[in-house]
Amino acid sequence: MHYFSVAEARAMPGLRLVLSAGVPGPWGEAAEAMLRVRAVPFVAVAQEPMAANEDLREWTGCRNAPTAVFDDEPPRTSWFDILMLAERLGSGASLLPEASADRALCLGLIMEICGQDGFGWNRRLNMLAAIWGAQAPAEAAPHEREYTRQYGLSAEAAARAPERAADILGALSAQLHAQRAQGSDYLIGDRLSAADLYWACFSQLVGPLPREVNPIPDYVVSLYSAVPEAVAAALDPILFEHRGRIYERHIGLPLDY
Repeated sequence: MHYFSVAEARAMPGLRLVLSAGVPGPWGEAAEAMLRVRAVPFVAVAQEPMAANEDLREWTGCRNAPTAVFDDEPPRTSWFDILMLAERLGSGASLLPEASADRALCLGLIMEICGQDGFGWNRRLNMLAAIWGAQAPAEAAPHEREYTRQYGLSAEAAARAPERAADILGALSAQLHAQRAQGSDYLIGDRLSAADLYWACFSQLVGPLPREVNPIPDYVVSLYSAVPEAVAAALDPILFEHRGRIYERHIGLPLDY
């Protein structure tokens, strides 16, 4: 993927999507997948993972990825705001179910996958704890200490994280089994929703796609593959079967980041 610098992107019109360059960060991959499925053109802007990214912060008020900036509108940094932007700018079938109950289920599942205290949040705590223990060391850079504070790293949070992630995996697999019994390949109803895209992208945190379709750096493979016992026990094969269908039918392979 070609990435523009922050300085280049600031002068551009249209949609600019800040992504972690060279790394399949699941939040960014899901944002990109939604925009591509909705046929929304964008340019990619490089963010350096776990770095200060001061130029990005000065532009958007946030050093993280993904961040979406459309024309002169305010930057969007939350999964919900980026989803709603894709819905507004895109074409084709909506990524949100029409029925209110199904829509609420879709948004609730996404929140459990990628929101605060969700699956991705707790897997990130697992990884941060593996790198730093219960907190960033005294010699860590200020932005690294900010990172651990922002995501609530502590001994208690790290100890709780595997069970919380496993519980969410159990809910997702139960939903998929219920859907299969109804003859559906999707998490909700009988067609693709944003929840399917989110799970497909976040599944990499417990099982990276093969290298031939996923040019993932070695250090990321090590982090993503170090799965706590409770999480490993919750990995129902139906979760990866679903991931495979969503990539094959809707997202496309190989990955480009």
